[in-house]
Amino acid sequence: MTTELSAATFKLADAAALSPAQQQLEHQLLNFIQQHLTTPTTGLFVIQGDAGTGKSAVLAAAFTKLQALSRQAAANPLQHTDNYLVVNHNEMLKIYKRLAGDDPDLRKKDFQKSTPLINRLAKSDHKADVVFVDEAHLLLTQPDRYNRFDQQNQLHEIIKHSRVVVLVFDPHQVLKLKSYWQADQLAPFLAHYPHEIFNLDEQFRVTGNAEVVNWIDGFTHGKLLAKPHSPQFDFQIFDDGQPLYDLIRRRDAKSQLSRVVATADFPYVVNHGTWYVTAGSLKLPWDKVNLTDDPWALRPETLNEVGSIYTIQGFDLNYAGVILGPSVGYDPKTNHVIVRPDRYEDQEAFKNRDDLGELAPLKAQIIFNSINVLMKRGRYGLYLYACDPVLRQHLLAL
Repeated sequence: MTTELSAATFKLADAAALSPAQQQLEHQLLNFIQQHLTTPTTGLFVIQGDAGTGKSAVLAAAFTKLQALSRQAAANPLQHTDNYLVVNHNEMLKIYKRLAGDDPDLRKKDFQKSTPLINRLAKSDHKADVVFVDEAHLLLTQPDRYNRFDQQNQLHEIIKHSRVVVLVFDPHQVLKLKSYWQADQLAPFLAHYPHEIFNLDEQFRVTGNAEVVNWIDGFTHGKLLAKPHSPQFDFQIFDDGQPLYDLIRRRDAKSQLSRVVATADFPYVVNHGTWYVTAGSLKLPWDKVNLTDDPWALRPETLNEVGSIYTIQGFDLNYAGVILGPSVGYDPKTNHVIVRPDRYEDQEAFKNRDDLGELAPLKAQIIFNSINVLMKRGRYGLYLYACDPVLRQHLLAL
C-alpha cells in the first residue's frame, strides 16, 4: 500500500524509494556524466515524462549521489566536480534548499535559479562541470528584462557554459508564451550535441488506475470521457465549491497535504490587497506572496487559500480540489471541452511574444497545460468544480 504524503516525505523521494525504472535512469545518467565530462563537446541528457512520473524525484536522487561523489575524500572520476541544479521557480527552490539542509552531501549554493547562474558563469572563464535543470520547459526562449535575461534562449546559454547538461522536459507543462517550448524545439540542440533521451512513463503521483490519468489526458485534449472508478483514487465532481472545500478540510485533517487550487481565471495583482476566488457559494482568497522558507502547501494557514499553478507545479498533494474557472467551458454542438483565452486572468502568461505565428492555439494550449498541472497534483483524490454552468452540467452527468 502506498504511504500517504506528509511534510516529511513531501515532494522528493530518496534513492532507496526509487522504482526499478528510476534506478536504471539514475545509473544510466551517472554513466553518461562520467563519459562526457572530458569530451570537447557538451553532452545532453534529456529526461522526459508526463506530470507525476517521478522526474524530479530521480533528478534529486541522482544529483545527491553526484555531489556525494564530488565531495568524497576518496579519489573517483567525479571528485571535485563543480555541479549545480537549476530550479525555475521559487517554491521549488525552497524544497531543494530544504533538501540541502537535511543532507550532508549538499549545500544550499548547489541550487540556483537559471538567470543568476547563467550570468555568473558568463562573467567568468570557468565552465560548470554538470548542470541539472529541473522543469527545463520553464526556461526562457526569448529575452526577459524582468528576469534580467538579455540573451535569446536560456538552454543555449546553459549549454555554452557547461560540460554536461541534464534536462527534465515536459512540453505539456509550459505555462507562459515567454517560455513556450514545442516538442520539436529541442531537436536542433539534440542534432548539435551528443545526447541520450530517457522516457519515464510510469505514473507515481496519481495512484488510481490508468483510467484516471486517461480521463485527465482526455479532458486536456477537449474530450469528456466516462467517469473513472478506482478503489485507490477518490474522484468526485461537485455542483458547488463549498462542499468541495469542506471535504478538502476533512482530508487535510486526516491525511495532511490537501489543498484547493484553481485555474488563473480570477483577478490577482501582487501587493494590491486580497483577491478572491469564487466557486458557487465558496469564496476564498488567492494564495498570498510567500516570503517564508516553507513551500505553500506545507504551511497550515494555506488550507484557507486557493493555490495557483505557480505555487503547486511540481509538488505532490494527497488530495487536490480543482476549481475550473470561467475560461474553461463546454461546447454542446461539438461535444468538446473548450477554453476561452480572453477570460484567462494570468496576463503574464500571454505577454511578449510576436515570433510564434498565430497565438490563439498556443494560448489555448497553455490553458490546457495549466489544467493538466492542476489535475495531476493529487495522489489519492481529485475533486472538481466548474464555474461554467454548461461544463458543470456535463461533468455532473458523467
